[in-house]
Amino acid sequence: MIRRYEERDLDDLLDAWAAASAIAHPFLPEEFLASERENIPNLYLPNAETWVFEADEKVVGFIALIGIEVGAIFVHPSHQKMQIGQQLMDKAKDVRGELEVEVFTANPIGRSFYAKYGFVQIEAKTHEPSGQDVMRLRLEAGPHRAAE
Repeated sequence: MIRRYEERDLDDLLDAWAAASAIAHPFLPEEFLASERENIPNLYLPNAETWVFEADEKVVGFIALIGIEVGAIFVHPSHQKMQIGQQLMDKAKDVRGELEVEVFTANPIGRSFYAKYGFVQIEAKTHEPSGQDVMRLRLEAGPHRAAE
């Protein structure tokens, strides 16, 4: 079930983020990830419209939107390949229409997901906080393709 994020969801959300991030972002330094873990509840969530996917009374995935920007989308590895990411992206598309996102070039899981969903690259640059290369992608409003 998809619903709006509530403060009581924080621990589950952080668990899903950490587990999924370990798989998708093994190239990121521990210091950067530790900083991001602090930024999620203190900086990102207060400024984002966040939707969670709840299964068996536990949050197993989420998507955070800041305007048309997908600031984050993560699904716990135990619940990947169940179309949860696609359902969360569908929700974001329903809410916003056009979407943009940045994905690390070194993240083939994320890049594949976005490509299957219909995002196209509009820019390549360096993510200053991590020093990693990123691709900025856009999804135009309209129909999409299945991502998972």
